[in-house]
Amino acid sequence: MNTLLSLRRDIRPQLSSRFVQQRSAQSTKQRIASIRLVAILVLTLLTAFSAVAQTDVFLGTWKMNAAKSKFGTGPSRKSETRVVVSSPTGMKIDVDRTNSDGTNQQFEYTTNLDGKSYPITGNGPYGADAISANLTSPNTITSTLTRGGKVVGTGTLVVSKDGKTLTISGKGTDEKGKTYSNVVVYDKQ
Repeated sequence: MNTLLSLRRDIRPQLSSRFVQQRSAQSTKQRIASIRLVAILVLTLLTAFSAVAQTDVFLGTWKMNAAKSKFGTGPSRKSETRVVVSSPTGMKIDVDRTNSDGTNQQFEYTTNLDGKSYPITGNGPYGADAISANLTSPNTITSTLTRGGKVVGTGTLVVSKDGKTLTISGKGTDEKGKTYSNVVVYDKQ
């Protein structure tokens, strides 16, 4: 009996030691996998927040200020409301416009601010069916309007330092071949 007890005392620490080593190796692998997963999640969130943070000044509801806007050539507008919300990597814009002749014009688009062309849904400005845009500074976006792949207009969107005014300067050619040049001012709501 003493021999059995002695043998048990000798074997038990060895088995226990091997079990702890195997379990420790598995735990280390699991910890590394968990750390990698957390790191990927953090980087994904930071990227998303970075895109939103870069476009924060543009987000919100903007109403056209007709008194401050200048329509050099092309039709003027009676009113316009732009609603800008964040998308996973850029912005989604909905526009509701009443032109000087009383016609209503609605369109929307989502842009990732990466210079790539994205479709415009609805009656796009000056007959445009796509837009590309780039964030060139924290408060400035440059854009290009196209129709059938051909450039029909360019624009620059600038939000004032106080974040209360959006100014869009645009020029190009409408669907009838007439040139336009506008500076449209919006107040943040």
